[in-house]
Amino acid sequence: MSSFQRVPAKERNISEIGPEDTRVSVVGTVVDSKGSTLAIDDGTGKINAYFENAPEVKPGQFVRIFGKPIALEDGMELQGEICHDFSQADIDAWRKVSRMWEESLKQL
Repeated sequence: MSSFQRVPAKERNISEIGPEDTRVSVVGTVVDSKGSTLAIDDGTGKINAYFENAPEVKPGQFVRIFGKPIALEDGMELQGEICHDFSQADIDAWRKVSRMWEESLKQL
């Protein structure tokens, strides 16, 4: 029996997502929600995330999305895989730990 393992998601600001990324994680505020499409803003940019099944979120909600970036002529979008409610997260602490983690990975 073979096991499937996903490529690890890289923490990214929306403005940093590029065509070289295969899987990313972004944190931001839902600015629009239509069907299975979410538009989120993280303060560095906005991106649309498309899901197979519509996540139960509302505009103004703080979320973390894992997905695959898709390059478009005028920017990027995400093929959403997972959407977590991040409303209760201590975002300053989370960002600090995330930066420390990224720095430690660079030293390996």
